[in-house]
Amino acid sequence: MKQPDLPDAAFVARSLSLFRQRAPLVHCMTNDVVHSFTANVLLALHASPAMVIDAEEAAQFSAIADALLINVGTLTPPRAGAMLAAVQAANDATTPWTLDPVAVGTLRLRTNFCQQLLALKPALIRGNASEILALSNRQGGGRGVDTQHQAEQALAAAQRLGQRCATIVAVTGETDYVTDGERTLRVPGGSPLMTRVVGTGCALSAVAAGFAALPGDRLQHIASACRVMACAGEQAAARAQGPGSFIPAFLDALWNLNAEALA
Repeated sequence: MKQPDLPDAAFVARSLSLFRQRAPLVHCMTNDVVHSFTANVLLALHASPAMVIDAEEAAQFSAIADALLINVGTLTPPRAGAMLAAVQAANDATTPWTLDPVAVGTLRLRTNFCQQLLALKPALIRGNASEILALSNRQGGGRGVDTQHQAEQALAAAQRLGQRCATIVAVTGETDYVTDGERTLRVPGGSPLMTRVVGTGCALSAVAAGFAALPGDRLQHIASACRVMACAGEQAAARAQGPGSFIPAFLDALWNLNAEALA
């Protein structure tokens, strides 16, 4: 099988520049573990994060935000209701929304809820290989939030899911794959240190949600988000002594990222 194409470096640089110019307001209904880190990542890229979780307020806020993230990492029934209200309001306002199906496949509440959300047409689904396999095949799952599969093993499932739900699917790992079922881009890079701190995957979903709101080729914009995060991870790992120093180095790398580094 032919290897999927890499994203165009010049497009990635333009996409990042446009993201910074527009400073999208990203409504993050995300898990409790990553609120602060996700907000700091978005701020480092000049975006505006917001974490509105009350059901009534979440629905109101999704109508004015540029993008919505639904991350089911710490899902509860009341939070599911608030998320559903936010998604419905986002759809009414044509606000693109992203689903991060954390640990889907082995836990009943989140698995059933994510299957329900698929019918509400997310602009993007971002997950690891085990999550995408479980969401597509309705079986299996990872070891908690950790994947049991390589991204390449979930590529065909991601393509099927993209076609079935008319959405873009990003399956992330050592190499990321971004597909709409017809076109597929691969994004190598990053660092193993990104898996040794809490929240890089969740933060990627928030960043990708913001990039999905940009005008133009949404598939390329989402692949650009993956490349931006991977490149920042590479730069941070080169300076860090371990996980503790990686996080500030990662935020600094996002802040200082330029076209030369992305190329």
